[in-house]
Amino acid sequence: MAFTIAVAGKGGVGKTTVAGLIVRLLLERHGGPVLAIDADPNTNFHQVLGLKVERTIGELREETLKRIKDLPPGVTKDQYLEYGLQQCLVESNGIDLLAMGRGEGPFCYCAVNHVLRRYMDLLSKNYKYVVLDNEAGLEHLSRRTTQDVDVLLVVSDMNPVALQAAARINRLADELQLRVRKRFLILNNMSDNMRTRLGMEAFRERLAQTGLDLIGEIPIDEMVWSLSLAGKPLSELPPTSPAKLAVKEILEKILRNGGGS
Repeated sequence: MAFTIAVAGKGGVGKTTVAGLIVRLLLERHGGPVLAIDADPNTNFHQVLGLKVERTIGELREETLKRIKDLPPGVTKDQYLEYGLQQCLVESNGIDLLAMGRGEGPFCYCAVNHVLRRYMDLLSKNYKYVVLDNEAGLEHLSRRTTQDVDVLLVVSDMNPVALQAAARINRLADELQLRVRKRFLILNNMSDNMRTRLGMEAFRERLAQTGLDLIGEIPIDEMVWSLSLAGKPLSELPPTSPAKLAVKEILEKILRNGGGS
């Protein structure tokens, strides 16, 4: 069974960058294969990974429901979906990617989602690790690739709005009754004087309001910003990147304590 890490957070806090760094570090650590899943309708996980998406699961779902009455003789809906799923899979050196794509339209998707989930569950068993880059909400996790998530990482910065979003995500995980074994908070874009300016007591109070345990902090990294502005993948980050080193430490904690090593 694949060890699954899901990453969530308010838009703009850097969750996709964190998810991308985790994928790259898992590849460097184990040589793959890693299955990366872009569960954000605003598909951009492939960009930080340096991959190209030709077809999304959302497009496959729409196409299947439109063509379901016109499938070739002898081809079942399940067979058509399985074939389409293989076409959606972007295969690379040690990293494969599936993009969920846009939200659902006016059709009834229950049966299609069930079939897709079953085949994606089977697919994920070919990988040691699955990394899921989620949208700001967690609705996609209720239709997630695997039936269980080992670790949910909620990314935030010290902006009160972002921390409130982290708290909502944590509550939503309870409301959806998701089978998430462990949940942690990651603080991104941290500076040395942030605690001093805010005060330690206020700092701790803000974190406590999320209901999440802090697993690590990622400093502001100009190298990450430069790659993002240039549209280049995270694979071009040097080993000395402060953000990469911080995520490496976080990942070591996850694998050491979560049984995914």
